Amino acid sequence: MRTFASLLASGLAVYVLLLAVLWFMQERILFYPDPLPQGHRFDVDPDVDELTVDVPGAKLSVLHMKLPDPKGVVFFLHGNAGNLASWFSNTPLYREANYDLVMMDYRGYGKSTGRVTSERELRDDVRAVWNVIAPLYAGRKQVIYGRSLGTALAADLSAQLGREGRPPHLTALVSPYSSMRDLASEHYPFVPGALLRYPLETALHLKEVKGRVWMAHGVDDALIGVAHARRLQQHHPHLHLDAIEGAGHNDIHGFPAYQQAFKRELAAL
Repeated sequence: MRTFASLLASGLAVYVLLLAVLWFMQERILFYPDPLPQGHRFDVDPDVDELTVDVPGAKLSVLHMKLPDPKGVVFFLHGNAGNLASWFSNTPLYREANYDLVMMDYRGYGKSTGRVTSERELRDDVRAVWNVIAPLYAGRKQVIYGRSLGTALAADLSAQLGREGRPPHLTALVSPYSSMRDLASEHYPFVPGALLRYPLETALHLKEVKGRVWMAHGVDDALIGVAHARRLQQHHPHLHLDAIEGAGHNDIHGFPAYQQAFKRELAAL
């Protein structure tokens, strides 16, 4: 019995230590930034401007593709890895649809300074960049687009704007998760949900989103299962989901079915 009690105590100590590591190391588990030197020059077309948005404790790097007479703008919130050098792509799709494209790097990503330290800070940064961009598109169509990690941030921003009486014309969520707690419970079932400092409640925010919502999800997505998107359908009355056959998590943007569906949604605005 003493041996069993000793083993149990040792196992419990290891478990508590593991939970402590997960508490303090969450940023390293959730975020995979790829920093760039401040002198880096993005390989973009001449009609793409680079700008910096100042936020408390950091400067955020933003790319802005400006067409001659756009129908509107797509404000794109990317996933948890890489930077603008890899994410600012598919520009022919936006040109064909006649929409400007704006994309930001989170703190520590690309040429953005600082590092992500809280969900509140992350959400405030997104809003700060939107506040700079939105006045440029008064009277034009405004689309809030979230990809993977960015889907909760997009739903949150859209919900904020709706509460203020300025909802976007479309909220687009691609490869979404219902919440980070739900996703963590699938990958780390031994970790209590209360331990998560980044709950990122996509479903909760989606309930407050006003206006048109479109989702696309790869049927073969092994990182965030399509079940998350189907779960989110229950939280908005006017939500359309395109489940893209054969698409996984990182390649969905390359599938013609996804591109055609997104262009359909933009054309319908």
